[in-house]
Amino acid sequence: MARRRAHEYVTLPAATLTLVLAATACGGDGGGNGDGATDTLQVWIMEGTNPDASDFFDAVNDAYTEQTGIDVAVEFVPWADAQDKISTAIAGGETPDVIELGTTFTPEFADAGALHDLSGYIDDPSRFHQEMYEMGVIDDAAYGVPWYASIRSIIYRQDLFEEHGHEVPTNWEELRETALDLAEAEEDMIGFPVPGQAQYSVLPWIWGGGGDVAVQGADGTWTSTINTPEGRAGVEFFTNLSLEDGLSTTGAVNWNEIDVMETLADERSIMAISNSSNPKAIIESNPDLEGKLGVFTLPGQNDGYMDSFAGGSLLSVFEGTGNEEAGWEYVDLLTSGEFFDRWGEESGFFPAGVEEIQAYADAGDPLVEPFAVQLLEAGRVTPVVPAWSQVEAEGVIVGMQQDILNGNATVEEATDSAAEAIENILNEGS
Repeated sequence: MARRRAHEYVTLPAATLTLVLAATACGGDGGGNGDGATDTLQVWIMEGTNPDASDFFDAVNDAYTEQTGIDVAVEFVPWADAQDKISTAIAGGETPDVIELGTTFTPEFADAGALHDLSGYIDDPSRFHQEMYEMGVIDDAAYGVPWYASIRSIIYRQDLFEEHGHEVPTNWEELRETALDLAEAEEDMIGFPVPGQAQYSVLPWIWGGGGDVAVQGADGTWTSTINTPEGRAGVEFFTNLSLEDGLSTTGAVNWNEIDVMETLADERSIMAISNSSNPKAIIESNPDLEGKLGVFTLPGQNDGYMDSFAGGSLLSVFEGTGNEEAGWEYVDLLTSGEFFDRWGEESGFFPAGVEEIQAYADAGDPLVEPFAVQLLEAGRVTPVVPAWSQVEAEGVIVGMQQDILNGNATVEEATDSAAEAIENILNEGS
């Protein structure tokens, strides 16, 4: 199974969080005792990324305690519960000292004043993947440090490509023609799944066509260009792989990324957009696929690479616990050296450092190298604005995709609706 979890939550507006923080500022001391002399550092880590997380954190905590004299208590939090649990902790003045946050969570909590500015501790911000680093930056203050990264490229059946004489596609039309030919040759398989509930499988096509989900103007106003000719070109190409070319299946309108990955593991799909952590999981699920899989970067519309969403997590320190410096030392331990590399090796994700990702790109592993290249050369993030979490919570991109696939709206109608919704949310929240 895929180890990355879908982030499904009900967003708490930044304005509400600010009021909560103001109300609790005098009474709450967070995970410590408020005087900076904590005996135990409280840490929340999202559950499921690393199957061996307990052993990993036993080693980290031992090293941290030896370094600082402070014990550590790690609590594992399910992704699905994270937003509500964090909001409740803030409201009760009982936040941990250190927390793992998804990249799209961080701007919301930072804007509300819940997170400590780490910029004074970070000696060299350039060592981190820059798009991910910027997800934690608001007004030059850094409220999160990139920990691990993932990216989406295309996993394919290399054995079937070779059997039928196909090379890796280098542009959209080659991708389409290859999928059509192989689907005809392997008539019991899906040529290219087009999922309806996988936002991060849709974004590359919007960007690849030349559109964007939202761009902020000089006056601070956000404008979506999903419904420009460029944005629509990408959405139309992707959805037409299903609607016009028959390369997907009608049931895929309700598929998420895990569903798509399972079609690869079950040998039902020839190729599909998939997460960088998935090849390992697929082979563990179906050892018969050892040596039969390949990966290639998302091809550009005409050539080069198409941008793909660079996801993952940041590590943040809560404001007002009295343990901010001790919290930073823990974050620094996780995002440098031995434990930075080890988490990546054990979890199947990339350490979110430029040198570390480059090492994977240079290592020559055919199931890893293309993802690393994608991350370095064509990794992209969603708008760094607190209200973006509401766009995701309301499923604007997913709703657009499903309306098109279900025949409830044309590409023009669906992209117009999505653009309007995004602009309303971002401009109301800015």
